[in-house]
Amino acid sequence: MNSLTVKTLGVIGLGSMGMGAACSSVRRGTTTWGYDPRAEAVAEFAQAGGHGASSLDELAEHSDVVLVLVVNAAQTEAVLFGEGGLAECLKKGSVVITSATVDPALPPVWESRLAERGLWLIDGPVSGGAVKAAAGQMTVMASGKPEAFEAAGALLDAFAGKVYRLGDRAGVGSTVKMVNQHLAGVHIATACEALALGIKAGADPEQLYEVIRNAAGNSWMFENRVPHILAGDYTPLSAVNIFVKDLGIVLDAARQLKFPLPLAAAAHQLYISTAAMGLGAEDDSAVVKYYAALAGLELPVAQKTESPT
Repeated sequence: MNSLTVKTLGVIGLGSMGMGAACSSVRRGTTTWGYDPRAEAVAEFAQAGGHGASSLDELAEHSDVVLVLVVNAAQTEAVLFGEGGLAECLKKGSVVITSATVDPALPPVWESRLAERGLWLIDGPVSGGAVKAAAGQMTVMASGKPEAFEAAGALLDAFAGKVYRLGDRAGVGSTVKMVNQHLAGVHIATACEALALGIKAGADPEQLYEVIRNAAGNSWMFENRVPHILAGDYTPLSAVNIFVKDLGIVLDAARQLKFPLPLAAAAHQLYISTAAMGLGAEDDSAVVKYYAALAGLELPVAQKTESPT
């Protein structure tokens, strides 16, 4: 399929990132269809100017390129190869972009199975979270056959700020995303540990944050996540359970390579411990609550807004 004929993007998974990506595509003038098992999410997308699909089959009927932004590998496989999945209903020459964080060994298998149906795969995990997804500024770590990129045309740019072409085979994109998640997971855990240490030692957390974010010890995750703690707001922009999953993927891949990851392993245990406290659905900055429980720390609490009289 010539890239000039590609006009329509489909987005499967209208969660915090998928909704942002789909709405960004609409704002950029791309005809965009969206599907999610939650009818209310589809309705919300339709209200934002998109086309809501009632089924995978309906979305596939209208889409030339489909972005699959679901939670994990199991959901991705169900969308691709389950009953009524994309492998059955997409027209030949269409492109599927898989964006969940998964074991890098899986995308080459999906690529081969889709090729048997005359379909292309781009292994395209994303980074940036809900905020950058809503702004159309996600980073896409993409790999796949040149023909897949040719068929996708400009639609990769419909929802992204940066698209990195990392190789001509599926799996490379997921490898790079795995490294990103290793760093992100360790950095968040370290930020929580360091802030808890400072509070235990008597530092004012607001001042500590201001100094560190302007000093050599700063990191993107420290600067981004510590404000959640200072506000006492653990609304899950990215949940603890995400890093239970993602660092598990990192460690499983390293085990296959017989490569030691002591820092990732320690951080993984912190996320597991926090989830075991019943906090798995909270924002990943809730790791600080694990330290607070251990050390008897008093963390900042959300300010209550008074109801109008």
